[in-house]
Amino acid sequence: MPPEPHSGVLRRAIRAYARFLDILLVATVAILIVPVTLQIFARFTEWLPRYIWTEEAARFLLVWMIMIGGMIGVREGTHFVVDLFPSLEGRRKAALDIISNVFVMIFALVFLWWGIEFTEFAWYRISELAEMPLWTIHIAWPIAGFTWLVFAGERMWDDIAVLRGREGV
Repeated sequence: MPPEPHSGVLRRAIRAYARFLDILLVATVAILIVPVTLQIFARFTEWLPRYIWTEEAARFLLVWMIMIGGMIGVREGTHFVVDLFPSLEGRRKAALDIISNVFVMIFALVFLWWGIEFTEFAWYRISELAEMPLWTIHIAWPIAGFTWLVFAGERMWDDIAVLRGREGV
């Protein structure tokens, strides 16, 4: 996790957004249990009807769960990370982390740019089985891209402070 910020409205907003994502991830997992459980019991019992919407709802929730987990992983520095030099510390580690975060930001821009197009494509469409609006799942891509930009930018800001010799600023 990045160093605890000492001040700044933007830092507090990013921290609050990260907490919101943590809560949303837990809620998504908890809600996912309902349609999956209904599917399982409907297969093995006659007293529970076979709901078609549960498969689609489970798929939508799974996509959101993965995307939110990826967003949190970027903030915590556990997603898109290959630690080739685990013994590095200080300025050397900060320099390599900046390079790594540049690539994360490029990937985030791809998700944001084409994710917007992906969402526009689905804006007036509905899913076949549950008749859920498809934009509710497609919008996860540009939101993930934007969030990765914010969190990778925050990490880069901290690494730049380390390079300047002002750790913890």
